[in-house]
Amino acid sequence: MRSDKGEAHDLTALIEEHLPLVKHIVFQVAVHFPRHVDRDELARAGALGLVEAARRYDEARGVPFDRFAAQRIRGAILDAVRAADWAPRSVRTLARKLESVEQRLATQLGRLPGPAEMAEALGMTQAELARLQDRLFRSVVLALEHEVTDDSDEDLTLVDVLCDRAQVEPLEELETRELHAYLRDAVELLPERQRLVIVGYFLEGRSSQELARFLGVTESRVSQLRSEALAMLKEGIEAQYSGPVAAPEQASGRVARRKASYAAAIADASAWRSRLTPVAV
Repeated sequence: MRSDKGEAHDLTALIEEHLPLVKHIVFQVAVHFPRHVDRDELARAGALGLVEAARRYDEARGVPFDRFAAQRIRGAILDAVRAADWAPRSVRTLARKLESVEQRLATQLGRLPGPAEMAEALGMTQAELARLQDRLFRSVVLALEHEVTDDSDEDLTLVDVLCDRAQVEPLEELETRELHAYLRDAVELLPERQRLVIVGYFLEGRSSQELARFLGVTESRVSQLRSEALAMLKEGIEAQYSGPVAAPEQASGRVARRKASYAAAIADASAWRSRLTPVAV
């Protein structure tokens, strides 16, 4: 009497020996399904059918294993396709007819047929063909990970195509609102001359010459004030994202205390809820 371990080894060997049969049957049945049906999914279903066939096979019945397994594999594939397909059979019949006509015309013409040629071959108007194609397109359900290109270098999935690059993600929108609020507070808290230069130059579009006349200083001084203000804005806003803002009394040195005081003032200028509300900078 054979041990359970020996039987398991024989079962595994039988399955591995007939794995090419799964590939062969997938190739046979795949031609009857639309192109969007994943062939890898068919192969997985067929492999499960092979395992089930190996477990249920009874050599005493005199049926060759190849023939017995082929029926099980084909049945498992068809069951998997039916389970995943929510469209009625009539829609699938139309899809096969449409694809068959398209392939026949492509062979005759040496190129893909146009809508008018397809409609004429099907004996319908272009409007009727468009409605039929729309019905077929709506019957296709694809996973977001479904690859939409045959180019292995591009590797685009359905989610890449559906994503609207013109729309901002909610998280990105909130981060932008917070940054704008910090910028608004940071500009308001600048020393008066630096604030006038930043507002005048960047928001009002005034030239360095105009600002120099307005402030009664030279243009080089305006440039210096602008550089100092931009450095303060950069350091003050970055301090809000680098962890808890240090207390001014903890800083050593006059310059460090000034920077710490400015960063702390920005942090205290508005509550976090108000920073997430859309504001004009």
